[in-house]
Amino acid sequence: MKWVNRNWLLTLTHIGSTVPMLILLWDWWQGNLTANPIQAATLRTGRFAIILLILSLSITPLNFLFRLRQLIPLRKWLGLYSAFYAGVHFLIFIGIDYGFDISFILSDLVAKRYVIVGFLAGLILLPLTLTSTKGWQRRLKKNWKRLHRFVYLAGLLAATHYIWLVKSDIRTPLLYTGVVVMLLILRIPSIRRNVNGLRFLRGWFTKTKADLPSGQRSEA
Repeated sequence: MKWVNRNWLLTLTHIGSTVPMLILLWDWWQGNLTANPIQAATLRTGRFAIILLILSLSITPLNFLFRLRQLIPLRKWLGLYSAFYAGVHFLIFIGIDYGFDISFILSDLVAKRYVIVGFLAGLILLPLTLTSTKGWQRRLKKNWKRLHRFVYLAGLLAATHYIWLVKSDIRTPLLYTGVVVMLLILRIPSIRRNVNGLRFLRGWFTKTKADLPSGQRSEA
């Protein structure tokens, strides 16, 4: 119980990341996955994967914008859960939907562009997942950070995969893509320096306002 109290954010992350899978399994068991359960399960797991990936990518900007260092440990777990859902998404596609028919899979891989970019995103996430431990971080040293920067490319590919997959209403995929692009822009060194400068001004303004006499604070 003490561990949970000390790590409540991590506990919420584990719960929030596993509940969608439990709901999916329950709906599958109860036959509540629409008339096309395979397609519904594929879409759900893909959506969970990209949402968790976006949350993982948001940790660093949230930290340098608002100094929320307590969020840093969540970045790894959100990334791992994203890779988990991406893996399930892929297994449903090649196993349940295509019955592990290699010729059928390869024909779709060549013919459908959303399959290509989705497959590439999954390939990128695989080595990032396998090297997510502290042991691999020590072995790879500076190369570890270089390798894990490919998660940005995985985010863009996953967003593109979602846009190309949806045939009608693409507002949600476009929203996810916009968030991914914004998070990547915030990582550009010049943009990050400017944002940090604004954070400094905001902190200075807050401090200045706090130093004013109580009668003047409401006017500031």
